[in-house]
Amino acid sequence: MTALPLAGVTVVALEQAVAAPIATRHLADLGARVVKVERPDGGDFARRYDHVVGGLSSHFVWLNRGKESLTLDLKKADGRRVLRDLLAGADVFVQNLAPGAADRLGLAADVLRARHPRLVTVDMSGYGSTGPYRNKRAYDMLVQCESGLASVTGPPEQAAKAGIPASDIAAGMYALSATLAALVRRASSGEGSAIEISMFEATAEWMGYQLYYTQCAGQAPQRAGLSHPSVAPYDAYPTADYHEVLIGVQNDREWARFASGFLERPELADDPEWATNVARVRHRRVVDALVAGRTATLGAEEIIKRLDAVDVASALLKGVPELLTHPQLAARDRWRTVQTPSGEVRGLLPPFTFAGVELPTGPVPALGEHTAEVLCGLGYTPDEIKELAALGAV
Repeated sequence: MTALPLAGVTVVALEQAVAAPIATRHLADLGARVVKVERPDGGDFARRYDHVVGGLSSHFVWLNRGKESLTLDLKKADGRRVLRDLLAGADVFVQNLAPGAADRLGLAADVLRARHPRLVTVDMSGYGSTGPYRNKRAYDMLVQCESGLASVTGPPEQAAKAGIPASDIAAGMYALSATLAALVRRASSGEGSAIEISMFEATAEWMGYQLYYTQCAGQAPQRAGLSHPSVAPYDAYPTADYHEVLIGVQNDREWARFASGFLERPELADDPEWATNVARVRHRRVVDALVAGRTATLGAEEIIKRLDAVDVASALLKGVPELLTHPQLAARDRWRTVQTPSGEVRGLLPPFTFAGVELPTGPVPALGEHTAEVLCGLGYTPDEIKELAALGAV
């Protein structure tokens, strides 16, 4: 079998919650060895968000498969010494501690990189290391609100946060891509990098089109629920069997096919009041009423069949139970068994597919499961490990 893309790369992660763990989980998916450093008194607090996966947290199981768990008390000198030993052989160090905590532990990027020039350091925070918000604690919902994401999410009458931790995931994905870029650069230059990732700035980047729209229109796009403030028709429409169907017409060529092949109104393909997206958005209520009048006469599956025939995008509004049994995931063989301390669960393969390579879906570690193994790998003797444990350092 072809080697995994990140085989031989060691990542040390001083992480908690979502933003850093999702980045390092994908590094593990790609074949890196990820050593997750946790507090001995409970570890990553995401372990206790809920207990629905056989007593384990659903967040933790999602974010931490394929990692090794090492418990260290970094308030103790011996705990910090073990971490220094671990970093001496690491390629990447990722941390998303509370503001200022890494610096107080002697883990500032400039300090580490002076000691280990090839090391890639990734510092993740809510708002960045400078500016008036640098010391604010930042949780996903707060950053979604502060960045404007919540203001454009939800129905017109009420703002809402995204149903997933979007700001955490945004930061994690930028941390992942920046880390991979730094490893590529190091391969040619021999030099590591100091990377900084802010949840706020990652989410602000995701607000891209709203930022340009607001600058130039003088007002922000209105919340539109499942619809789109700049595209029409683009919404959920009624059907004859009480299921809504989602229809999206992204450009005027699609509109021409939609008008002729689905609405059976070919004259609307060229009518200036209908033929362009700008015109349709201007008359959105009339457009939506016309589409709804047509869809309400047909069942959802028949609508999908007819839209597929004219190559117009559509979908059904499905829930998480339907995702678990979705035929597309099954047809593409995306499910694998993931081992956890409380038994087996199903997990999805990583969303990046390499031809000829089966990316791993490694086990979820128990708290401190790999402490002795990691210490042995660093050269600590059994007696030294017992002494560290007696001192409470591990």
